[in-house]
Amino acid sequence: MFSIDEFIIAVFCCVDDLLQAVTQEQPIRHGGFAPALSDAEVLTMEIVGEYRGIATDKGIWQYFRQHWLSWFPNLSSRTSFTRQAANLGQYKSLIQHRLAARLGAFSHPVHLIDGFPIPVCEFRRAHFCRSFQGEADYGHCASKGKTYYGFHGHLNITADGVITGFCLTPAAGDEREALWETVTQIRGVLIGDKGYIQAQLKAELLSECIDLQTQLRDNMKETRPAWWLKLIKRVRRLVETVIGQLAGRFQIERVWARDLWHLTSRLNRKLLAHTVCRWLNRHQPHPLRFADLVS
Repeated sequence: MFSIDEFIIAVFCCVDDLLQAVTQEQPIRHGGFAPALSDAEVLTMEIVGEYRGIATDKGIWQYFRQHWLSWFPNLSSRTSFTRQAANLGQYKSLIQHRLAARLGAFSHPVHLIDGFPIPVCEFRRAHFCRSFQGEADYGHCASKGKTYYGFHGHLNITADGVITGFCLTPAAGDEREALWETVTQIRGVLIGDKGYIQAQLKAELLSECIDLQTQLRDNMKETRPAWWLKLIKRVRRLVETVIGQLAGRFQIERVWARDLWHLTSRLNRKLLAHTVCRWLNRHQPHPLRFADLVS
């Protein structure tokens, strides 16, 4: 367990190390003056803020301005911080990918996939919403039993809770088509819900060394042993746990952005924050118990 001081230091060391490795291949800037606040500092602030349940750029900036300015003396205006954070959106995804690789995620034999809604606004206001026109759509969330306007997130994790893939589609997007964007670097067993049932999809995945396993619908004949069905049902609950963490602590289902560029950057930092917490907690008996990470 870390104190908050130790947690900030641990996050910075983790992020700075990975950012240096990433930028050796893909530099962030090719000229001009470097920003006063380093990119590693910005990412650290975002991750710590997300862990503490502060999901907006303004809230993160205010928290560090009030409590940690002596540690981040070059923190200037809120707009500068917000702009720099948004410009790092692609690098948050690259760092998350590298950290997941360090956790052995892409060689793990079992993966889980599921989706969740990301509403843009309240349903009654959807007709008047001007944000994401031509990008968001109406969709139905079966688990919550509601129709909403916005996007759908598609999440792929390992059976020990490390995020290996994420895809954002309009709310009405086909889960089976979006699946391909989340499985590009995995092999082994992939456990999903009934929404992924399709014989052609299963055959195509099998040709890529991915064995898709789902529960069958009531009108379909089951030939697999009962112990296997019970096992995949129990293991699949973990993806619901991770989605619950992303929706609860990291507020991934809340949209404060007004364009896809800023939204993607904020989604990437929530996925990165989850993976960093999973990394720092990797030696604990329950590595997904993030509440015990900071005293």
